Amino acid sequence: MVKITLELIRKRSEHNEGEISTLEEIALHQENIDKIQLIDRHCRNLKILLLQHNLISKIENLSMLKRLEYLNLALNNIEVIENLEGLESLKKLDLTINFIGNLQSVKNLRCNEHLEHLILMGNPCTDYEYYRQYVVATLPQLQELDMKEIDRSERIKALQIYSRARDDVIESYKHYEKTRIAQRVRRNAHETTETLKQMSTEEKVKHTKNERSENTSTEQDDESEDEHFWKQPSYHTPEDRVAIAERFMKKQEMKNRTSDKTTHPKRALKLFAPDGRAYNINRAKVPFRLNDEDDPDFVVLEVSVYSISHIIALIFRIRRHLDTSYIDVDVNPTYVRVTIKGKILQLTLPCEVSVERSNVRRNTTTGSLVIAMARLTPCTTIVKKNESTKKKKSNESETKVITIRAPMTSQRVLLEIGPATDIHDFLKISKNSAKQTQKKEKKDLDNFENNSDVPPLE
Repeated sequence: MVKITLELIRKRSEHNEGEISTLEEIALHQENIDKIQLIDRHCRNLKILLLQHNLISKIENLSMLKRLEYLNLALNNIEVIENLEGLESLKKLDLTINFIGNLQSVKNLRCNEHLEHLILMGNPCTDYEYYRQYVVATLPQLQELDMKEIDRSERIKALQIYSRARDDVIESYKHYEKTRIAQRVRRNAHETTETLKQMSTEEKVKHTKNERSENTSTEQDDESEDEHFWKQPSYHTPEDRVAIAERFMKKQEMKNRTSDKTTHPKRALKLFAPDGRAYNINRAKVPFRLNDEDDPDFVVLEVSVYSISHIIALIFRIRRHLDTSYIDVDVNPTYVRVTIKGKILQLTLPCEVSVERSNVRRNTTTGSLVIAMARLTPCTTIVKKNESTKKKKSNESETKVITIRAPMTSQRVLLEIGPATDIHDFLKISKNSAKQTQKKEKKDLDNFENNSDVPPLE
């Protein structure tokens, strides 16, 4: 059977960029899971958990999911309702088509105060005469049972006949327990006969000499065994469901083996040349920048590692950076290798570096990976940026002082008291102009010379 692993959880959490700690919804349906595990430890922020159509026989390992609101366990092998007391926020529980015969286990849901919707359709307990009345009277917080609303009058009637309903539930469960014992006995007898047949077929195969005849005989035996399995009657029991699932998985494994034989093996990735020199490879297809010119002591590699939906994140202006668990960095004296989700970015370095003095960090704003690799011998031809910029700034300031600033000269300024001497009286303008015209006329008369040749003015 399939186990719940971190790889499976990450695979089913692609809508959340593979981040498990912030996951609020996950669907693990149709995976042939037989046991609930790891979810409550790594996905504590879950609100919706879908585990329908699996082979889960027991409800367990869910007590840490304090925020869970909807739990779907339909089409499983559950026989008892238990271990749900820790789900403080549970509002809806779906247990459709399971094997719950002990209806008294519904009492374990009294601790779930926020439970409003319960679905038990398709379980053996729904065939009991007073099934609905017992559940309605036992769980006062319920608002809907089997997708049918519970009225106030129905609840009052159920409380009135609670003792009769309880006795009927106990008697009905005793009859169901007898049928379950008979089903287990029949299944065990069938398994013993099947094992004996399998042992006899194995002995026959051992006596064959030719490998081809062995292969053909085993294939024929498998086909006949499948035909016999599907022709025999099946019963709606947890054991039969498990047997059918195992048969399907076995058949799928056989198909995968045959397909693996026919398919050609993939070409192995070559990382080094025959002389030991590392190749430059970018299988991850990520943008990068190798800077060996700015710093005399370090060679800096900056790799843009972002999530799958980087374009969507840019459109909606959301920063979604790749989780660090997907990245692996390997610094060597002559090359550096960055593995991103199993894909390799490998670059040869322009000089030898010290592995011990190298460091790796993530840029908090862009999310890019910055690898600073210390040189074994510092490069003397490179001038640090800080020193050059300081020299340029100092030279610029010196030139400004020489060209722009003029020599300072001191001047004495006397403070004037009283009205200023250069104030003019605009009323005397006309008087001054008249006096000036009179003076000009006098000067003209003094300088006048009478000429007899000039005729007089009329």
